[in-house]
Amino acid sequence: MSTRTKIVIGGVAIGLVLMPFIGFWMSLLVVVGVPTVAYFALDPSQRRRLRRISHKEIGR
Repeated sequence: MSTRTKIVIGGVAIGLVLMPFIGFWMSLLVVVGVPTVAYFALDPSQRRRLRRISHKEIGR
């Protein structure tokens, strides 16, 4: 499982756990925000490599 997939799954899991406590819209913000913050925390070279790998997988 790729790191990107783990981050997305973690964000969704945290959002689902928090949903009863903070409401739907805030949990949706967590589900979208966690992967976005993780992506922007990468170095520019790591982002380029991630995009290149993603494009290669799409072409399969």
